[in-house]
Amino acid sequence: MSRYVIDKAKLDENIEIVKSKAGVDVIGVVKGNGYGFGIKEFTLALKEHKIKTFAVTEVTDIPVLKEILDDEDILVMRSTCLENEAELIAKNGAIATIGSLEAAETMDAVSQKLGVKTKCHLKIDTGMGRYGFMPSQVEEAIKCYSFENLEFIGAYTHFSSAFRNTELTKAQLTMFKDTMEQIKKAVGEVGVIHAANSPALLNVSDVCLDTVRIGSAFTGRVITRSKSGLNRLGSLEAEVVEVKTVPAGYSIGYNGLYTTKRETKIAIVPIGHYDGFGLAKEKEQYDFHYVLSVFKRFLKKQQMYVRINGEMHYVIGGIGLSHTAVDVTGTDIKAGDLASVDISPLLVNPRIERIYK
Repeated sequence: MSRYVIDKAKLDENIEIVKSKAGVDVIGVVKGNGYGFGIKEFTLALKEHKIKTFAVTEVTDIPVLKEILDDEDILVMRSTCLENEAELIAKNGAIATIGSLEAAETMDAVSQKLGVKTKCHLKIDTGMGRYGFMPSQVEEAIKCYSFENLEFIGAYTHFSSAFRNTELTKAQLTMFKDTMEQIKKAVGEVGVIHAANSPALLNVSDVCLDTVRIGSAFTGRVITRSKSGLNRLGSLEAEVVEVKTVPAGYSIGYNGLYTTKRETKIAIVPIGHYDGFGLAKEKEQYDFHYVLSVFKRFLKKQQMYVRINGEMHYVIGGIGLSHTAVDVTGTDIKAGDLASVDISPLLVNPRIERIYK
């Protein structure tokens, strides 16, 4: 049976590296099932390191976090005009993101109905193009502070390209600061302000404001221009379930995609597409360099591999839904030996057990 294994000691080390690098309070982003590390387990690990605010994007994660948190805050990092989502935020005492006048109106009405005052962070769109008031809409943003049932305790923006474009990131930061200064002059105190995410913290200097929002950096799987000192965490593991030897000229896998050139010893590993193996995140931009890299991989006929007993062995016959055949010719590999693959935790099926060692 496959499982996704995280080295807890190295995760602890990553958390402390991030906290030291930030130099300010850290909001632990645990969206996407804790960046694939398991939302409950990941949150509890961050909580051990005195992180007091956790951020998600789906309102359905709020009750899950409420089960394991004490007095820590939950920030919902998306603006919503849907009444049922606003109600879930308000009745659980979570912090709402307000990125439009409509969202403010919805959250105010729901809060009034529930008899509560909902804490909120204002969202400013400085170039991501999703949630938030554009700087040109500053007058609309200011109106949000007049709603009786909303309490604004913070504001933030999101960098669109901190992993590759320093100038754009700094321009976004300046735009955000300028916008918040205008709002502050109109309404007074605006609470904590934040902008930096993991790529910004690790790639761009002087981006930390009152707090930072960090998720992927904790996993050690984030694009950086220089060595970060972070540990790359997570591996999908399972035991070899069967070993067999087939003759030369034998077809392996669906449609006979692979034919052995010699007598071949094969290990069967119960890891496949269902687990997340062999899947790949698509690039958001198909530029010349990306197309060229794809062509180069095609020319090299790059193969997938599995590590068994710490040694690399290549996949043959393609990856199946639940099983993969691996060429282990010339080894003493046997059933029960440990196999592992290095894949992004975000691609691992949420049903796969996460184990912290």
